[in-house]
Amino acid sequence: MGNILNTLFKPMSNFLSSPAKRCVILIIILSVAAGLDFFFLGLARKTFVFYTIKEGTISVEDRMLKHAKSREDDIIRYTEETLLGPVSPDLLPLFPRGTRLKSLLLRDGVVYANLAEDAAFAPAEGGSTLVNFRTFHDSILRNFSYVKNVYFFIEGNAVFTEEFQ
Repeated sequence: MGNILNTLFKPMSNFLSSPAKRCVILIIILSVAAGLDFFFLGLARKTFVFYTIKEGTISVEDRMLKHAKSREDDIIRYTEETLLGPVSPDLLPLFPRGTRLKSLLLRDGVVYANLAEDAAFAPAEGGSTLVNFRTFHDSILRNFSYVKNVYFFIEGNAVFTEEFQ
């Protein structure tokens, strides 16, 4: 039994005795682990734009969202995360708390997002409804290169159709 173990581990120990070879092996192991993590978890970095409380300037949050099977589902997840608001307590939400996404369609590169009636009002923390919708519009275009335009609806009624053209 000892001879079998020696014949297996002796060549490995000789190979790993060199520091350069150890580094190469570690780089290969880390690369494989990172590749598996990327492909199996399917996370993608998305940028969320919010406003700071003090200066009212634009601030950015990066979040990792899991890829969905369809592009439409990716945009739905992004929209729902935006409606939840910022993670940082120093940032203002774009929409009032509790605003829901009623439906979202992606057709020929155009997003049609129907929001609940709460979206018609500015958030209690402050902000302008038109500016918040414009920020959200620009964020979708920035994060999803295949989207050409975004149309917003509140309870089925089109809003701000001319402002974003």
